[in-house]
Parts: sequence; C-alpha cells; structure tokens
Amino acid sequence: MRLLCISDIHGHADALSAVLATAERRGYQRVLVAGDLCFPGPEPMATWRRLRQIKAVCVQGVGDRAIATVDLENLRARDDHERARLQRLHDVRAELGDAILTELAKLPRVTRVTVEGGLHIMLVHGCPVDPTEPMTHDMDDSTIAAMLGDEPADLVLCGASHVPFDRVVQRKLEGGEVFTRVVNVGSVGEAPTVSAQASGEPRFAHATFVHSTDGGIEVEQFVVPLGRAA
Repeated sequence: MRLLCISDIHGHADALSAVLATAERRGYQRVLVAGDLCFPGPEPMATWRRLRQIKAVCVQGVGDRAIATVDLENLRARDDHERARLQRLHDVRAELGDAILTELAKLPRVTRVTVEGGLHIMLVHGCPVDPTEPMTHDMDDSTIAAMLGDEPADLVLCGASHVPFDRVVQRKLEGGEVFTRVVNVGSVGEAPTVSAQASGEPRFAHATFVHSTDGGIEVEQFVVPLGRAA
C-alpha cells in the first residue's frame, strides 16, 4: 500500500492540488493528513471540499480546533497582527459554516492504521503525549522519546512544526527496547520558505510517501515547487 501523507495545508487549496497532481503520477491508495486543514489561508472551503472528495483521513490540528471551538467574543487583540488574525478566524468560520465547523471539532486527535506485515502507523498533529505539542527536527532523541511516551506504533507520522524530518528513535518500554520511526511530513501550505515571501504565498510544499509491503515500510519525502518556483 502506498500512502500519501501531508500536513498543515492551512487553507492553501492550490498548494494541495499541486501536491496531489504530483503524487498522482506515482499513484497512491490513501491520503493521510496530520491536521491544520483550513486556517488561515485564502481558500478554506475549497481545501475542505478537496479533502472530502479524495476521502482523506484527517486528524485535528491546533488550527482546526481553534476555528471550531474558540469563543471570539472573549478574545481581545493586543496589536494589529492579532487583530488581523482574529478577523481572519472570523472570516474562515463564516465561510465554512456551522456544519463543517462541527465536523472539524469532531476530528480525532490521533488515528491508527495497520498495514502489511502487521505494522502499525500512528497519525497525529503534534506528538502522542500531547497532540498540540510539535516534535521538531532540532530536538534530540531523548526529547522525542519522551514525547512518544508509551505509544507502541512502529511509525509515527506528524506535522505541526512545518519542517520535515525522518529519524529512528530508540526507547525502553515495558516489553523491552523498541525502535520507532518518527516522520514529520512538513507543510503543504506554510513551508518555512513562506516567511521570506512578501506575498505570503508558499513557494514550496512538502509531502511524504509511505510505501508498506510485507517486508517493511519505505518512506520517501519530496518537495513540490509552487507558483513561480514551479
């Protein structure tokens, strides 16, 4: 089985379409999305509809929970940036409507997939111990091991930090020492290069193929150029 694994689309429907078009040339059976689907990008509804169209398996990210549950009446902006962010939150909620907001609120924080060979994959936005807390590329193995807790999955797929990485972490669990592969799939809509762009539009999107066979799991991370970078 080949899985297309992505995260942090943030309402950038064009970037999502570019990733899907690139991935379709290789083929895949399912799409897994590690949260932060619709906010704060320019096309939240188009993003949501595309994910529903392809029957993507999604978990809830911090942004998804915010737009679904935050009480805007009790929030006060401290500066122009926060005022713009709150206004965008209001606009995205209005565009999506109550029915979709309810679906976002009900998204699971984690989900698990069993693939060939009986191997177990966990999908989470942040980390198994706290799905709101990201695992980042610059953390040492002991820190990531602590954030994995006693999660028994063979492969943990995550997002949140927007920077992809792929590493194997050794841990001691009740049954003995285990090796867990941790793959941050990066960001479709807010890759780090976006910060250097005056337009605020992403130039690159990250994505990851996970190919499972009876012999194990292969991981292939790739970058999709967007807009002028394409």
